[in-house]
Amino acid sequence: MKALFADSLNPGVRRREVLGWAMYDFANSGYTTVVITAVFAAYFVGGVTGGASWGTLAWTVGLSLSYAIVMLTMPGLGAWADRHAAKKRLLMMVTVACVVSTAALALVGPGQVTLGLALLVLSNTFYAYGESLTASFLPELAQPQAMGRVSGWGWALGYVGGMLTLGICLAYVLAAQARQEPASSFVPVTMLITALMYALAASVTFLLLRERAQAQTTAAQPAGLTIHLARLRQTWRESAAFPDFRQLMACAVAYQAGVAVAISLAAIYAEQVVGFAPQETMVLIFVLNIAAFVGALVFGHVQDALGHKRALALTIVGWIITCALAAASTTKGLFWWAAAIAGIFLGSSQSAGRAMAGMMVPPNRLAEFFGLWTFAIRLASILGPLSYGLITWVTGGNHRLAIGSTAVLFVLGLWLLRPVDVARGHQTAQAAS
Repeated sequence: MKALFADSLNPGVRRREVLGWAMYDFANSGYTTVVITAVFAAYFVGGVTGGASWGTLAWTVGLSLSYAIVMLTMPGLGAWADRHAAKKRLLMMVTVACVVSTAALALVGPGQVTLGLALLVLSNTFYAYGESLTASFLPELAQPQAMGRVSGWGWALGYVGGMLTLGICLAYVLAAQARQEPASSFVPVTMLITALMYALAASVTFLLLRERAQAQTTAAQPAGLTIHLARLRQTWRESAAFPDFRQLMACAVAYQAGVAVAISLAAIYAEQVVGFAPQETMVLIFVLNIAAFVGALVFGHVQDALGHKRALALTIVGWIITCALAAASTTKGLFWWAAAIAGIFLGSSQSAGRAMAGMMVPPNRLAEFFGLWTFAIRLASILGPLSYGLITWVTGGNHRLAIGSTAVLFVLGLWLLRPVDVARGHQTAQAAS
């Protein structure tokens, strides 16, 4: 085991520090699992909006707005964090904000659509900031040849966190339902549980993870949205020197748009189309997380052995099969199979993409370029769910057509992956430093 860590980590990086870094994946996975995927999403569409035909579209619009905010501001925030060696400090700030806004979701009851959307936008924006910042630590911790497995360790531990948080929430929901409490009574408690788990797990990260970057001696720069936009334009122009990284971002916009559909709409599809009850949906997502844990943990090692590009292509093919199965599901049994396959490729595809990006970003601009990577991922998170919501709205609630159309995004991602040369991209990034 010691040899495995020695061959995987950069000189001076201790195993406890990697644990601290991975614990942030553990912390924030509870948010995505309970709020975005399993509980609050279905509650918002079925309970807060009263099952209105525009409920799914409203949910996807709220998510899209939060992702648009992150797209426009994260590269600028990342550049500031690099310049001031403040990745960890900024991560602490956005974590506190996410925990507080997640807990505030407990205030949302039936009919309070505006409040629900406002808190969704806030909490998901701060969640996405944290996800980007923690990813920017990966190249500081892992050696290039071990980027896949170290990224996989984080994703795998993240799914353990998601399962633990969801498991506690499920136990509470089952007890509440036994007392014949309505969703408007037990869903708010699950939001408080999720916020508490996020705070406790993230505290381990802040205790163990080091800030290795050195502050850069530059003149103070003004803040504001205009500066963020200017920083984004400048970073995008400068990324032209890294064509393989740019091509990977284009690929990520396509395939991550499909992944975003699975994350944000799985519970809605299960309940609205297949007929799952809320507790069945939570069990389904729990099993999906088990499959995702296995996929992330095992596939990280497969990725390092098989190669980043081939490994990512394999996961995209798996997603195409998943979409076909989900669209064809007329029984709960077939949808269970689709969910299990989706779980395997959910963890592995996201881990593979993060590791590939880590290979091709310049080491002295990690937070800034991972901010640009976040721009691509969040653009995908807008395009995928929003297109799904629009299809269901235009077709009068045809979720099967919407999920079938999602396969097109994965096919496009596979095609855009073809020109990427990981070795060339890594060499370009190292030479730039």
